[in-house]
Amino acid sequence: MSYLYQALASRVDAWRASHYPCEAYPTIREILAFATEDAATGQLRYLRRAQLRALETYWYLRLVLGTPTTPQLYEALFPKLPERLGAMGVNAKLFEEAGYDYTALIERVRSDNAFVRQHQLESLRESLTLDYASYILALAMGAGKTILMGSIVATEFAMALEHPDGPFVQNALIFAPGKTILSALRELADVPYERLLPARLHKPFAASFKLTFTRDGDKQIPITWGSAFNVIVTNTEKIRIQKPAQRGPANQISLITHHKLEEATELANLRLQAIASLPHLAVFSDEAHHTYGQKLLGKWEKDKDSGELVFKDDGIKKVRRTIDYLAQETNLIVVINATGTPYFERQPLRDVVVWYGLGEGIRDGVLKTLARNIKVLELDDTQGDALVAAIIDDFVRDYWAVTLPPQGSQPGAPARLALYFPNIEARDELRGAVESALALHGIGPHVLLAVDGGSSDAVRRQFEALAHQPTAPQRVLLLVNMGTEGWNCPSLFACGLVRKLKNSNNFVLQAATRCLRQVPGNTHPARVYLTSANKKTLEAQLAETYGTSLKDLNLQQVERVEKEIVLRQPQLPPLLIKKRVLRYRRAVAPAGQQPLVFSLPQVEPPSAVLMQTLDIVHTGRGGTQLQRVDAGQDTLPSAPPEFNLYAAAAELAAHYHLPTPELLAALRNTYGADGEVPAHHLPALGAQIEAQRADYEAHTEEIDVAVALVKPEGFDARPANPQDPQSPTVYTARISFAKEREALYKTAADTADAAQALSHSFHYEGYNFDSGAEIEFLDWVLALLPQAPHQLEGLWFTGGLTDPSKTDLSAEYLGDDGRWHRYTPDFVLRRADGKHLVVEIKKDLFSPDIKADMARFEQGQAPQTAEGRKAVALKRWEALNPELLHYHVMFATQALADEGKALVRDFIQGR
Repeated sequence: MSYLYQALASRVDAWRASHYPCEAYPTIREILAFATEDAATGQLRYLRRAQLRALETYWYLRLVLGTPTTPQLYEALFPKLPERLGAMGVNAKLFEEAGYDYTALIERVRSDNAFVRQHQLESLRESLTLDYASYILALAMGAGKTILMGSIVATEFAMALEHPDGPFVQNALIFAPGKTILSALRELADVPYERLLPARLHKPFAASFKLTFTRDGDKQIPITWGSAFNVIVTNTEKIRIQKPAQRGPANQISLITHHKLEEATELANLRLQAIASLPHLAVFSDEAHHTYGQKLLGKWEKDKDSGELVFKDDGIKKVRRTIDYLAQETNLIVVINATGTPYFERQPLRDVVVWYGLGEGIRDGVLKTLARNIKVLELDDTQGDALVAAIIDDFVRDYWAVTLPPQGSQPGAPARLALYFPNIEARDELRGAVESALALHGIGPHVLLAVDGGSSDAVRRQFEALAHQPTAPQRVLLLVNMGTEGWNCPSLFACGLVRKLKNSNNFVLQAATRCLRQVPGNTHPARVYLTSANKKTLEAQLAETYGTSLKDLNLQQVERVEKEIVLRQPQLPPLLIKKRVLRYRRAVAPAGQQPLVFSLPQVEPPSAVLMQTLDIVHTGRGGTQLQRVDAGQDTLPSAPPEFNLYAAAAELAAHYHLPTPELLAALRNTYGADGEVPAHHLPALGAQIEAQRADYEAHTEEIDVAVALVKPEGFDARPANPQDPQSPTVYTARISFAKEREALYKTAADTADAAQALSHSFHYEGYNFDSGAEIEFLDWVLALLPQAPHQLEGLWFTGGLTDPSKTDLSAEYLGDDGRWHRYTPDFVLRRADGKHLVVEIKKDLFSPDIKADMARFEQGQAPQTAEGRKAVALKRWEALNPELLHYHVMFATQALADEGKALVRDFIQGR
């Protein structure tokens, strides 16, 4: 049986392989291709692989499949009825019970409570009853759901700006349950959108994008009703159609708080009306398992009147009623539910379109590995002292010396341990045992921090600061009902579940997996300590939530590695050279060319602005509300804007590079000597210009350029000391590669002379090489330096930086596909006299092609092979700058060939 997300994955893979074809909206190809920094190595620009896969799937649904509802999606992906039924979780017996009638089956799922309850089809019912497109993106913790939502919004807005009449989102509502998760959504304000969108699309997006976080006490959402390109971030309680829960004695509620409850409900509805005024809306639900998860199935109860079992789904309705209201009041385009699980109580949720689990997160290096690090201690609740002592001994022995990689000039945070207790009494009872166990290792109680729901604000601030203060002394945390969902502490390496914890709301699972969040450059695994009782609970919750087991996680190995590279020389002097660039210009007008002639455009003027008339009406309960009293036909009187002939001619001349007098003469012939040109005529006039004067030619120009070897603005910037914003800036970037290529990642400390390597090389650290031959070349050149210490200023590996936002060092060549590609050489050597040697290391099997194309270049012929085109592109640089730059290709099998070494040695020695 194939699930929905599996069927989609194969189709999206094929779409990616064919370069995202979309005839109606080709801009999506440009956006998705921009996500990959280097197509040859697969290095991504910013998004992680799981995020890009989800973004690709989203756009496949939106543009290729046309934003189908869930029933439509099943019909499209599973045209054969048996396969469709299997994917929907309907077996042959159920189909038989429905009389082998698919339509009748779907109707029974929607309306027959007994049928749904008997066959556990509640999740299928939820998927089939929505009239709008609603998809679940199920990504495990640490995969970056917030950034994914920001990516979807940014690409939707960019597409809407590029194609104003297209079916694209122009406003977004993002909500989450509770304030803890809402605070995590503030990451949306820090997303580097310039690394998600090409520059030409990012500029209009950045000028239009408006991000609003709702605040407690605000009566309204501070947006312009009916406007576009708003992103509103709120928690569910501020906008849902539901009165707040009433707590306290009934007589006090009715006399004291009745008015406040009515006011809170009206405020929620006012906020909701503001959102409903926004056109082309998308709704995003973060941590959607709060919508689907524990309350998805609701409960079956006997109806008081009929005595029949009916499904009480109030849990869903809290959010669903809100979304249904928006769907009725505005054109709701799509609903995206982000969560960490595709299951509920082992039932697959039927509208999951992407699934990225804990195992995949560990394999990709997004999460710390747990391989052989799940420790089950065969001790019961009466042996608490022995349990905490065993955990402390093990943690101190294996993790006390462990730290995260350093952050700039700051040392990495030390490894921390979180001990989860079922209640405050158990924590206080066992605290002495924890302190005694630490004392046996010579560690004082100052490393402890006890936190619970009733802790003071000062203690809570200490707890929250652990995530970003490496110098904080607290390393063993004693937690009660704290440190689960929404808590992100990268230095947490181990979790211990002390005594049997409650198993409601996945608490055991949330606690046990808190230590899995990974940090680039960390190589140490996480560790989980369990009792037998908690092991059973965790097994059950893993199966229900992730469809996996402790055994699977204990065997899961890392297949990809993430590292953080640090820019050591942000002010590296540029390479000053001449380049030949391709330009397009208007061709010289042929003799006897006909003068420009306009015909009067037959286009409708823009629609008038509608004006609504509202009245204040009093409700039967003593409240007030706004009531619309117009008929929807009142408009603001305004004439469409017009240009005089001179202004219109200047506007068209600026856009189409034509002489203003020629345009002015054509406009006078059409509109009269003293006429006015309506603004909405200009696009149609432009189309007429293109039809009559679209005659361009290509030509090349030689220009002087400063080629930046590194561009600090393309890196992530942060203070060297996180506690001191005025400290020097550190520039970093995150890279990812397959585990088997980890040996190709080198730092200065891996060389024979680290000090020399840092002074003459490693402008960023570490270097992510493509081959052992490149490492051999670096080591060989560094070994030559003592022979000519004053000749060589720098030896820099440049092949690992290919993102144009991080470097200008690239040459363009025309590929077999007819498209222009960028090529970045492997090494740049700079001498004290200003001369440069650019070196490329190639496999020996490419030697015949490259040498043949080099010979063709010398004879003025075009290159014929892919590798030859790259080499010739750099050889053209040399031809334009013979006194400044030389390009040299060296070949290698397993080791670097001796051929060509003499030229490098002579360059270093100044010959």
